[in-house]
Amino acid sequence: CAILFHFLEKKSGHYQEALIGCAFVLAASTGLLLVANSPHGGEEIKDLLEGQILWTSWSHIIFVAPIFVGIFITWIIFKNKRSFLFYPLFAITIPFSVSMIGVYLVFASLIFPALAVVKFKNYKMAMGILISIISYLLGLTCSYLFDWPAGPAIVLALATLGSVIYFINND
Repeated sequence: CAILFHFLEKKSGHYQEALIGCAFVLAASTGLLLVANSPHGGEEIKDLLEGQILWTSWSHIIFVAPIFVGIFITWIIFKNKRSFLFYPLFAITIPFSVSMIGVYLVFASLIFPALAVVKFKNYKMAMGILISIISYLLGLTCSYLFDWPAGPAIVLALATLGSVIYFINND
């Protein structure tokens, strides 16, 4: 898929994000179909979509940390190759992220902060990170206070805060 997206980028123009979103939904749907007849399929589906952000083990984090660090270092060192490296690095990062925090949170974390800052002239990255941190803290707080599942609570916080920031900054 990474190679396909790299080649489609030249032909799809402004629709690239929509194609990535479609691929994301198709991959999640395929995962659901794969576990649909499993005796524990319901729980596996819930974990795939909602994630287990509160229950991710330290052994899993220690396993994926070097992978994420390697991807970050590759991104920093090879600045002039970013257009070629983006999709392969994305393809490596997403499955490990989904296994820890679920489809909903990965997708929301990629999209809502980016949309919130799209009209900013300066400090887009810093503002996107700040929106993400505040949303995660707000979502986890709501999860605790209202006994909600953590993943969907964080998604709701990302969507709400991202929308508010977007409309406040609307020209």
